[in-house]
Amino acid sequence: MRIGELAEATGVSSRSLRYYEEHGLIRSERTSGGWRDFDPSMVDRVVMIQHLFAAGLGSSTIDQVLPCLDATPEERNGEMERLFAEQAERLAAKQRDIERERETLQALRRETALPRATP
Repeated sequence: MRIGELAEATGVSSRSLRYYEEHGLIRSERTSGGWRDFDPSMVDRVVMIQHLFAAGLGSSTIDQVLPCLDATPEERNGEMERLFAEQAERLAAKQRDIERERETLQALRRETALPRATP
């Protein structure tokens, strides 16, 4: 499967696929003409990578998670679960920060509001 076919099958741009390959997230073989040739299994892998990015994981964390996803449940060592828990806590902390900032902004709006004119 060529890169354009993989892009069409996954809805991911060829540029992103080249980025994934450059970072070792997906693999291809090269044809004698130098074209990338992807195994059809890369479709599911690219879809999973998209889900991991959508969950807020970076490419280095995704690189750590993918071997766990490739392993059978019996072969897994808990690393993926630990990484997911760390990411969930990171997002929870970010959410707390955003809520604190929103509350501060609301308080500033109340404190600096123009007085209402009375008729």
